[in-house]
Amino acid sequence: MPSLLERWLPEARRWTALQLGLYLVGCLLFSLGVKMFIDADLGTDPLHAMIIGIVDTVRLPFIKIGFVESAVTIGFLVLWSVWNRRFPPLMTFVTMALVGYLIDFWNVIGLEHWTTAWLAPMPLMLLALVIDAYASALIIMSGIGIRVMDLVAITFVRKLGWKFLWAKLLFEVGFVLTAYLFNGPVGMGTLGFLAIVGTLIPPMMWASERYIGLPNYGLGRNTHKAGYAAA
Repeated sequence: MPSLLERWLPEARRWTALQLGLYLVGCLLFSLGVKMFIDADLGTDPLHAMIIGIVDTVRLPFIKIGFVESAVTIGFLVLWSVWNRRFPPLMTFVTMALVGYLIDFWNVIGLEHWTTAWLAPMPLMLLALVIDAYASALIIMSGIGIRVMDLVAITFVRKLGWKFLWAKLLFEVGFVLTAYLFNGPVGMGTLGFLAIVGTLIPPMMWASERYIGLPNYGLGRNTHKAGYAAA
């Protein structure tokens, strides 16, 4: 008799403990990196710059980062589902929601009291870039819960023949413009995320496989060259 989890996520039966561990650690680290961006006050990644701007503008008790991130994810999932005429993977929503609620957790415990005491804004921002890049690498390597913007960007490639980079850039620029509209924390960190994080992910995946011996459930070594172009 399949469990409730297996009914909702039949692919979960194939997950190994290490695979799930990579995914959970990746989500945890990604939320930590975003929180450190916020603490550095030099701008955060484009998506969360937009989300924070919306949260600060609306100012309702139940409208927090996790709530808005979930709403954005649902919107992209609906777009993907209609365009592809099938249900999207549930774990995509879980990834986005989990990261959002983890950021809320860091805010609740006041993590900024330690991060800002240990590091100046610039080093804090640079460390956040590295953490988010490695977190993204771990999530990809886990093969679980590809982020929703990547799903839609891949659909642009398959349906319209776009380059993945341009599809991805379309979303990121849209997030930044919306963040400006809502006075979100757009700054040096936002531009750094666009320029650095994506370029660090491939070598971090390679190093994790070669030197740490971590398996890559998302992109095997033979598919790295093609996979990095669409991940």
